[in-house]
Amino acid sequence: MLNTIVEFINNILWNYIVLVLLIISGVVFTLKTKFVQVRMLKDMIRIIFCGAGQKTKEKEVSGFQAFCISAASHVGVGNIAGVAIAIVMGGPGAVFWMWLMSFFGCAISFVESTLAQIYKLPKGQKQFYGGPAYYIKNALKKPILANYFAILISVAFGLIYVSVQANTIAQSVETAFGINTAITGVLVAILASLVIFGGITRIAKFTEAIVPIMAGFYLLSALIVIIININIVPSMFALIIHDAFSPQAAVGGGFGAVLMTGIKRGLFSNEAGEGSIPNAAATASCNHPVRQGLIHTFGVYVDTWLICSATAFIVLLSGQYIINGDVTGVSLVQSSLANIYGHYAPHVLSFIIFLFAFSSIVGNYYYGEVNIAFFDNKKNNNDKQNSNIIPKIMNIFRLGVVFMVFFGSIAKLKFIWNCADLFMGLLCITNIFAILHLSKYSFIALEDYVSQKKSGIADPVFSDRIIPDKTGIYAWNNKENTL
Repeated sequence: MLNTIVEFINNILWNYIVLVLLIISGVVFTLKTKFVQVRMLKDMIRIIFCGAGQKTKEKEVSGFQAFCISAASHVGVGNIAGVAIAIVMGGPGAVFWMWLMSFFGCAISFVESTLAQIYKLPKGQKQFYGGPAYYIKNALKKPILANYFAILISVAFGLIYVSVQANTIAQSVETAFGINTAITGVLVAILASLVIFGGITRIAKFTEAIVPIMAGFYLLSALIVIIININIVPSMFALIIHDAFSPQAAVGGGFGAVLMTGIKRGLFSNEAGEGSIPNAAATASCNHPVRQGLIHTFGVYVDTWLICSATAFIVLLSGQYIINGDVTGVSLVQSSLANIYGHYAPHVLSFIIFLFAFSSIVGNYYYGEVNIAFFDNKKNNNDKQNSNIIPKIMNIFRLGVVFMVFFGSIAKLKFIWNCADLFMGLLCITNIFAILHLSKYSFIALEDYVSQKKSGIADPVFSDRIIPDKTGIYAWNNKENTL
């Protein structure tokens, strides 16, 4: 009954509110930034590769590490299980709508990540924190809405989303090795506690090490699948395009179901507009907000156009999927790889899924940590009230995360994904409302960055003097806060 209620709310939320907001904001931001996701692509790649391996001091977080924290969160089971679910529910055409949404999602991600940098708060020497809750309160001056968002994202990422990740790990291990999900849940919960109790520095170093490896290995596996089936790749693309507008009869709900399935699964994967990425973007120590905005824009491409596409190609080229069939999620991807590589493939994929999902658990936890810290009034507006309570709440939250990792391992798949969709929709509405009001400042920052680049400055430096309204800007009025 609870699952039915959640599904009913999701239908209203997504069909009439979230979809409209995502399309409008994505198109508007794309036009206002003059297609930043295309014209600045070369700069994105340069910044990413130059930042990899950059040495940091003590608790400083580099731009590349912030990117990896973000990628660790959204490069997870959404890229594997989520894409497989989308194909089973919406047919091959859902993949097209994932691609299209990611293109506009790049512009959304640029705006929210740049704003997170502009309105980040200094925490120490080259240490920062921030995100939607912070720019909603400090820039928009809407403290009640900021509190609501902080609670919402802490519950969504710290509790609900980690359950999704843990569920996928447990299911894949059970499929590959026959190990009971409860046993897997206990082991993953123990491993998660070792990382999340170590703080942001340990999280940053963990994700920096694991994200490039797991993504590269998975993409290589998909590339081999494509090469093996190169003769049917053109027909696969033709099927995706055709079914995007003329879905197969087996797809319940027709075109609307294909569209919504693609958008929802795409958003769960890349998180553009959801308000999660800015929490990681704000932690980076950099010379210009746009620099970090470009890094996380590229992250959407990596997430959807590379990782999600890899899963889609594996499933579609193997031919193992059945629209509205019983085999879905990670089990479908495992059976698809087994059909191509042999019966050992599910065991290898189980390990890959563990890396993807476990890194997401760590990244999702961090978003919750940042937003619980938002209620530390000693740091927020210099009020010492309640600041002593926050460390205790943080430890309770960490224990809650560990428990939800175990709970997610033994819970039902459908209910967990529906809860994830519900929270995702609520987060989108709140964050997009905020960035639509503040987006003009990200456009100003982009113009400043481009202008400095054209004048020959290799690494532009930001000054808050270019922002007409400096309300809520605390980290950019001191040169010591830049690299």
